[in-house]
Amino acid sequence: MPWLTRLFLAAFALLLAIPAGALTLGAGVLLDPDFRDAFGRLGLVGLFSGLADLAEGLPPDIAVMAALAFAQALAVLLILPPVLTALLGEALGLRSFLWYGGGTGTLTALLPWLARGGPASPAAATGAEARLTALLLVTGAASGFVYWLIAGRTVGPRPAP
Repeated sequence: MPWLTRLFLAAFALLLAIPAGALTLGAGVLLDPDFRDAFGRLGLVGLFSGLADLAEGLPPDIAVMAALAFAQALAVLLILPPVLTALLGEALGLRSFLWYGGGTGTLTALLPWLARGGPASPAAATGAEARLTALLLVTGAASGFVYWLIAGRTVGPRPAP
């Protein structure tokens, strides 16, 4: 029966950790002027092209596919790292906030690099890519820290006094 309690606690912690990561990512994008401008331009371009397509009578397939691709990328960045870190932490009985915060942050920051196979080019890795990596590190760390606060502190056997 304790495993059932542990399962509910972990699920509840993940249900709170994922939105914490999403809020951190949103705040980071809004606070960074370059990201804010880029997303603002992309949003307006997508809105105007979607409205133009609808006015011409074209089906909004491209807009739907772009929205699905964006949602999938957000799901990979916001859901996969805390779930993997929580599963490994639960299986290994880890209690450290460094594991949950640091592990989730590192995995979140590495996901775009791993998907692409490394940095795009040495010149591109300096400016915006470094800021994006730092933003993703903080996003994952916030998500992992929230998980640790709720469920990670009670994993495994208690240390001896």
